[in-house]
Amino acid sequence: MYYLAYGSNMAAARLQQRIPSAKKLGLVRLYGHRLTFDNCSTKDHSGKCDALVTGDAKDLVIAVLYRIDPAEKPILDRYEGLGVEYRDAFMDIEAPDGTDVAALIYYATNLDPALKPYHWYKEHVLRGAEENSLPEDYIAAIRKVASITDSDSQRAERELNIHR
Repeated sequence: MYYLAYGSNMAAARLQQRIPSAKKLGLVRLYGHRLTFDNCSTKDHSGKCDALVTGDAKDLVIAVLYRIDPAEKPILDRYEGLGVEYRDAFMDIEAPDGTDVAALIYYATNLDPALKPYHWYKEHVLRGAEENSLPEDYIAAIRKVASITDSDSQRAERELNIHR
């Protein structure tokens, strides 16, 4: 099964902690989408990423295409809060090797534009963008996203330790 990661799961350490079978295949450009951090997490009430469908060809989300074991989709569904925080869909895309594939993507359903991500969550997204060599202007836009301190310092430390 193919999976498009555009937020914190772009970071290999984060995704492979959750989905051990994940194998990175390369980057995919999703035109008509804009990266936002306004999906309300029901777990910690902070902002998480969305690949917001705008329909404007100037808007772009860059995603990492992974191959995962289909048996692990229910695990990913739980992490993504399927049915509460996100809905899943399959998008027809051209894979980096030129083949056409249907890839799983999660779209936010619990939007609140007033939300901000925690610093640690934004760090996952930044690390994923950097390790996948996304364009510098794209990374700079992520860096500019306002983020907040998590009052649960143990959670913040645990999350950042994934990268150590």
